[in-house]
Amino acid sequence: MSNYDQLTSHYQTIHHFNHAESMLGCDAAANMPSGGSNARSKAMAELSVHIHRLSTQPQLEEWFGNAEKEPLSTEQKASLREMKRKWQQATVVPEDLVQAQSIASSKCEHAWRTQRQENDWVGFEKNWKEVVTLSREEAKIRGEALGLTRYDAMLDKFEPGTTTASLDTLFTDVKTWLPELIEKVLEKQKSESIVLPSGTFSTASQKALGLEVMKLLKFDFDRGRLDQSVHPFCGGVPSDVRITTRYDEKNFVQALMGIVHETGHARYEQGLPSAFAGLPVGEARSMGVHESQSLFFEMQIGRCKPFISHLSRLSADAFNAHKDPVFAEENLYKIYTQVKKGFIRVDADELTYPAHVIVRYEIERDLINGVIEHTDVPAIWDEKMKASLGILTKDNYKNGCMQDIHWTGGSFGYFPSYTLGAMYAAQYKATMIQTVDIDAAIQSGDLSPIFQWLSDNIWSQASLHTTDELIKRATGETLNAVHFRKHLEGRYL
Repeated sequence: MSNYDQLTSHYQTIHHFNHAESMLGCDAAANMPSGGSNARSKAMAELSVHIHRLSTQPQLEEWFGNAEKEPLSTEQKASLREMKRKWQQATVVPEDLVQAQSIASSKCEHAWRTQRQENDWVGFEKNWKEVVTLSREEAKIRGEALGLTRYDAMLDKFEPGTTTASLDTLFTDVKTWLPELIEKVLEKQKSESIVLPSGTFSTASQKALGLEVMKLLKFDFDRGRLDQSVHPFCGGVPSDVRITTRYDEKNFVQALMGIVHETGHARYEQGLPSAFAGLPVGEARSMGVHESQSLFFEMQIGRCKPFISHLSRLSADAFNAHKDPVFAEENLYKIYTQVKKGFIRVDADELTYPAHVIVRYEIERDLINGVIEHTDVPAIWDEKMKASLGILTKDNYKNGCMQDIHWTGGSFGYFPSYTLGAMYAAQYKATMIQTVDIDAAIQSGDLSPIFQWLSDNIWSQASLHTTDELIKRATGETLNAVHFRKHLEGRYL
């Protein structure tokens, strides 16, 4: 075997263990009884350590050195690059830190499920302190190894090539126009009348509706399933994708669009090239690109009028409420494009959502860089939410700084991906409309032309290219936030 072949075999072995770890995580979130938490945490920690050992075996350095001298195709060179990036990321973090982080994260995340509901900042803070301490240690080690600032080193895990400097520039620009746009739209919508959902919408009926919408979006049920969890997510592997949502029997709106969002993630996973299955080059390019798929499904498809027409019909059927004005197309469109300043990021509308992301980005950036301490977060959160959305969160930890699952697991550097994804999605559509009649495809109920464009330009490309190269090949330019602003102004004004 060539050294390149030895590496591909080794990384496919790692993939199998990552598959198992992912399934354990999905089950813990969707099905595991609370009494299983301690044992599951230990099992996942043991698995994390084993994966880390496989990822840092001493012979890998020699194999990489030799493989770089072997005659490789363009695709093989890209594959080698991605394997080496994974190796470099793994080798800088010591095994004992990996194990400590896994245990601390599992403990914090599991306790958070109850603590958040009880608004228990004191209890949460005790567990989170360890997560933050270990994440800072990781950031320091990674930063020194990669020649990056601590937060940039964490960003690199989710958004390779993205820096604090570029995000500061990008988000500073957004903050110059977003607040005024929000106020204009709020003023415009004051005169609009909306009939809001009332009554009971059973979980069973909501799930059945969600499954119908997933069929419309061509989700492959032979390679995935829908479940329920505290926090919606997409997990698993391309051959077994798990998505979840959460249901509110007083309001079907959020769960339904949550399913559309997670189906976008899932279709990306299901569309990754089988030729590179089990290899880093066959994985999603970055979390920003991953979010661009879920947000293309949710925002560019899911909230446009032709798609709302389908939701109107399917919802009325699901709840046997064809005469209920809630399900009228125009009313449902107003519901899904209603702008409102609120506490919760995952419930936020498309327009105010970036403000939620920027608050989190600025806090986690300063937290990891040591500018602030974890005990400062509630007060800073309140200050920033007040400045960006006019919302007060003092002593309201449940709807404030404790609302997201990301920080419980040490996923610092993840939040920017959401707004980067929204920007990429708007840029895709601006390009796609040049060759695809998007509205006609949606109206027909056959969205294949849309998905074919995404498959050709994003899904099938996996990690063959850097993020900038991928976006430029798909749209003719690297990230250009002008498309995002135009999209928002076009839809809401």
